[in-house]
Amino acid sequence: MISYRDATPDDAPAIDGLFRQSFIDTFAHLYDPRDLAAFFTNFTPDGWRSEIVDPDFAFRLAEADGALAGYAKLASVSLPVTPTSPAVELRQFYVLKPWHGAGIARTLIDWVFAMARGRGAEELYLSVFTENHRARRFYARHGFEEVGPYLFMVGSHADQDLIMRAKL
Repeated sequence: MISYRDATPDDAPAIDGLFRQSFIDTFAHLYDPRDLAAFFTNFTPDGWRSEIVDPDFAFRLAEADGALAGYAKLASVSLPVTPTSPAVELRQFYVLKPWHGAGIARTLIDWVFAMARGRGAEELYLSVFTENHRARRFYARHGFEEVGPYLFMVGSHADQDLIMRAKL
């Protein structure tokens, strides 16, 4: 059974663990271990707790049988874009591989769009790794269009990402 709820500060260690596991499962093969380790120093349970209690951030968790299976994080725009109307950014969107295809991503993206509209946004931005074809197809199916390139740093390694936007 999959259930959904907003995050609380007590969820910080589980969010940290899911973030790290999902990132490693998807991308670790691309990086020198030193770059990956440097990247992860930017993420700590205390950092997650700070975001969870910050009203600029919104987290939605998906739990399967009581364990965290995925989450979405929404906040103000931090990407190098110039929105043409009120906007927010989908900062993170992760679902663990065993739960791909279970409908979690669809439910979370529905929440993202509803939350963005509830915050008065008319545009929703995100960035995605150019070679993450599964994610790019998912976002395109949900109305996101490519805006332009973006360098995403993992340690000293620069990845070519794409900034995408959906009109709400």
